[in-house]
Amino acid sequence: MVFLEKQKNNMPKFTKDQNELNIETAYTKALEVLDACAKTDTGAFHASGLPGGYEATWSRDSMITTLGAALIGERYREPIKKSLDILGKNQSYLGQIPNCVGSFNLDRQSDVTFNSIDSTLWYIIGLVVYSWRFGEKDFYVKHKKELTLGLIWLSYQDPDEVRMLVQQPTMDWMDAFPHKYGYVLNTQALYYGALRLIGKKRQAEHLKRVVNGQSHKYLALYDPKLGYYWPWAWKNHDDKREHEEWFDSLGNCLAIITGLATPTIANKILKTIKDRQINYPYPLRAIDPPLKPGGPEWKDYFANCDAREPYQYLNGGIWLFIGGFYVAALVKMKKYKEAEKELARLAEANLKIITDLNDDALADIAKQKKMNKSRLKNIRQQSFNEWLDGKTGEPKGEPYQAWSAGAYLYAYHCVKDKMVWYFDYE
Repeated sequence: MVFLEKQKNNMPKFTKDQNELNIETAYTKALEVLDACAKTDTGAFHASGLPGGYEATWSRDSMITTLGAALIGERYREPIKKSLDILGKNQSYLGQIPNCVGSFNLDRQSDVTFNSIDSTLWYIIGLVVYSWRFGEKDFYVKHKKELTLGLIWLSYQDPDEVRMLVQQPTMDWMDAFPHKYGYVLNTQALYYGALRLIGKKRQAEHLKRVVNGQSHKYLALYDPKLGYYWPWAWKNHDDKREHEEWFDSLGNCLAIITGLATPTIANKILKTIKDRQINYPYPLRAIDPPLKPGGPEWKDYFANCDAREPYQYLNGGIWLFIGGFYVAALVKMKKYKEAEKELARLAEANLKIITDLNDDALADIAKQKKMNKSRLKNIRQQSFNEWLDGKTGEPKGEPYQAWSAGAYLYAYHCVKDKMVWYFDYE
C-alpha cells in the first residue's frame, strides 16, 4: 500500500474549472471514438475504432458501449441496432449469443466465436435498453426469439438446480486471467440485472437472497467479514469451500448498479474501494490485490498472458470501462459529489495518449492494411485506451476503445442526471 499512498499524495490537484474542462473534453472525445467504432463494414460497433485494433463486434463490448451510446439519441441508433442484429443472427442453435462476430487482426480467422456466458447476458440487457430507449417495441418483438432461446440456454447452466448460473474458467470478460469457475460474481450480477429488466422480479429476488446469504447460505458469495463479494465460489467439502477472496472490481460494481447488493452491502463495497485505494491512481484497478507466482491462486498458464506481472493488464491494471461503472455505483448510493470527483479523474485517465507502441507489431499491421507505418503510428497514438498501468497510470493496450468511451458517456449521464440509467427499475 505504500506506493499507492505515495501515488495518491502526488496526484495533481485540479481546480473546479479544470475538472469541468476535463469532463467535457472527454465527453466530446468519447463521441469521436464511438463515431470511429461505428464506421465499419457492417455498421455495427467494433471494439476499437482504429486500424489494427479489435476490428470485430463483441457482445460485451458493444452492449456496454450501448449503455452510454443510447443516451446520446439518434446519433448511435443504427450502430446499436446493427450490433444487436448481427449478434442475434449468429446465435447458436442451442441459444448462446456469440462472444465475437468478425475476423480481426492477424491471428484470428474464425468469423464467429462462442465459449462465453456473459455474452448472452449482455445481449439481453442491450436488447432491452435499445428497445426501451428508442421506443422500438417491434424490434423487441422481432428479437424475442433470440431473447427466449438465450434465457433457455442460460437456464441450462444450472447443474445444481438452484437458479444460479455456473460457468467454466475464462468464460467471461476475464478470458485469460484469473481462474474463476462455478458461481461467479460478475455473472450473477448480470443475470440479476437481466432478469429485472425483462420483468422476472420473483426469480431475480431469489437469486439476490441466495447470493447475499439470506437463503441457501452454503451458496452465498457475500462475505460479511470482508465486506464485499467473493469473485467466485464452488463446492463445499465439509468445512472447506472452493473459493477465492481477491476483490473483483467489475463484479462488485455491477452488483451495486443492478441492485443485487443491498444498500448495506453496497456501502461496504464502496468503503473497501476507498480504504484499499483501488481507485488509485485512477478508477478502477481490475482486481486487488494482484496475484503473484507461487500464490495459491496462481496457475502456470498465467505466465503466458499479459497479466503475468502485478498491476498489468487484468492483474491489477486500471480498466477504464470499470471506472465508468464505479462512478455509476457511487451515483446509485447517492454519493453525488464523490461521483463527480471520480468522473473528473476518469476523464483525465481517458484523455491520456498512448505512446508505447510496439514497432514490430505496427510493421505487421501496416503491411496487412497496406499503410505507411509512420502514418499508422500517428493514427494509433490516441486516447480512450483499453487499460492503464496500475501503478503509474500509463496508458496501455488498444486505444480508441468503444467500451471505454461508452462507459464514460454512461457515467457522465448518471452523474449529470443523478440516476443510474436503466437499472432504477421502478
